[in-house]
Amino acid sequence: MQLPASPSPCSDVDPKAVFVARGLSKVYGSGEAAVHALRGVDLDIRQGEFVVLLGASGSGKSTLLNILGGLDTPTAGQATWFHAGQAHDLAQADDAALTAYRRDHVGFVFQFYNLIPSLTARENVQLVTDLVPHPMDPAEALARVGLGHRLDHFVSQLSGGEQQRVAIARAIAKRPAVLLCDEPTGALDCATGVRVLEAIETVNRSVGTTTVVITHNAPIAAMADRVLRLVDGCIVDVQPNPHKVPARDLRW
Repeated sequence: MQLPASPSPCSDVDPKAVFVARGLSKVYGSGEAAVHALRGVDLDIRQGEFVVLLGASGSGKSTLLNILGGLDTPTAGQATWFHAGQAHDLAQADDAALTAYRRDHVGFVFQFYNLIPSLTARENVQLVTDLVPHPMDPAEALARVGLGHRLDHFVSQLSGGEQQRVAIARAIAKRPAVLLCDEPTGALDCATGVRVLEAIETVNRSVGTTTVVITHNAPIAAMADRVLRLVDGCIVDVQPNPHKVPARDLRW
């Protein structure tokens, strides 16, 4: 099942855009109980870009990421994904098309690692590579995040930071077009979180994977190409970052 073509891609689209959102809104519930998670968001994300979505809890970061990743759909507005010269409509796609989109094109990294304890690092990654047509070898994916020496260790034998890096390897092993990370360092101390961010940075730089990281942790924004700040469901500030800081130099 393919994503539907976008009926009318926006005329002001950046030619290098991977994602374009216009007037994107999301409302949960109705009436007095309605929660407005997104309020008319306009957004462009370019090929190969490293973007940080910064905001407090409840600002709409996760809702926006979930729509871009095909885990949720908007209440109103346009959400378009550009791939292989075609514009695909995420807002109007059905469940089967969104499932195929997530499986074939999107890598997810969440705050909690969601690894299977009874499997090794290599086997956890292989779960994904068995599902897609042109996967990366699990050993290569793990080597890219600095775990080439831990291939056959079980989850219980890995530290929290190593488990998160296995989750990153699992996400990139399908060679996704985009990598979407939701608070990937939220459960980690600074030193361990920096190692995880270095792994994400390496994937973005060496593989060219378009990367979006959401966080409430302001220092992480220093490693991004652009920083988008959300407040109450709106993007209130967009800042390019001409002098990126390497992940290894971050402190919080």
